[in-house]
Amino acid sequence: MHPLFLRTRVHLRDAGKWLGETAVGGLTIALLRTTRYFDPIKTANLFGRIARLIGPLLPEQRIGRANLTAAFPEKTPQEIETILAGVWDNLGRVGAEFAHIDHIWDYDPAHPEKSRIEIAPRTHELFARLKNDGKPALVFASHLGNWEFPALAGPAHGVDSAVLYRRPNSAAADRIINEMRRVNMGELIPAGREAPFRLAEALERGKHVGMLVDQYWTGGVEVTFFGRKTRANPTLARLRRHVECPIHGARIIRLPGNRFRAELSEEVQPVRDAAGEIDIQGTMQAITSVVEDWIREYPDQWLWLHRRWR
Repeated sequence: MHPLFLRTRVHLRDAGKWLGETAVGGLTIALLRTTRYFDPIKTANLFGRIARLIGPLLPEQRIGRANLTAAFPEKTPQEIETILAGVWDNLGRVGAEFAHIDHIWDYDPAHPEKSRIEIAPRTHELFARLKNDGKPALVFASHLGNWEFPALAGPAHGVDSAVLYRRPNSAAADRIINEMRRVNMGELIPAGREAPFRLAEALERGKHVGMLVDQYWTGGVEVTFFGRKTRANPTLARLRRHVECPIHGARIIRLPGNRFRAELSEEVQPVRDAAGEIDIQGTMQAITSVVEDWIREYPDQWLWLHRRWR
């Protein structure tokens, strides 16, 4: 094949990819901006219904069904389908709620009964400890309930935070999403080669560093999740080896009536090897086990639609 033809084909492929990402980015921006004009609760209800209708038609439905069947062999096909419907409903609601992410955290300590966010007394105590102990901290979350909300909880309680996030492919979508997130999510650190160094620096400055830990990570450490081997991102455990600080888990569970419950786990103790050093694999297994317990409690609120096991 002529080199000129090869170069042309590469250029066309790259141009097609750029156009596709630009179109998706433009659609994302338009959808976010339009959704912000409507009532967040009504929009979440609508998006949840739409996702329930469209989701089963997508290839991810098969991935979710296979994942759930392997994770819960004791459940009937009807129970699996009911959980899947809840997964799609939750995903649709997360999308709608993200459009209001810069003002959706609704908790009034003077009138908690009127707030959309419910916070247990023990979680209040743990937040106060994190805020006042003079230490940095590592906080992990998962794609459970509304997984954007844990990043709102720290700043809302006066906790100095830094959050690891994954950039969208579209630069335009990345800009608008960042504009919405940075209002009340603390310092935002994009995933990439520099991320571990920036996260370590944030810890050294006394910040509370948060990240999602429940996706498959190529080249990660092996852990067992729902009885099957998979790989987890070791960054959090490596940071703990670098900086002495507590580890907690955070989750925001969806409740009836468009309400949420914010929960902070007790401190997760890192696993150490015979020499007393932080065991990376063992610590990530301890964290993964916490996440599994969360999901077993609310299986319809976790994102079963990605390939967690490969």
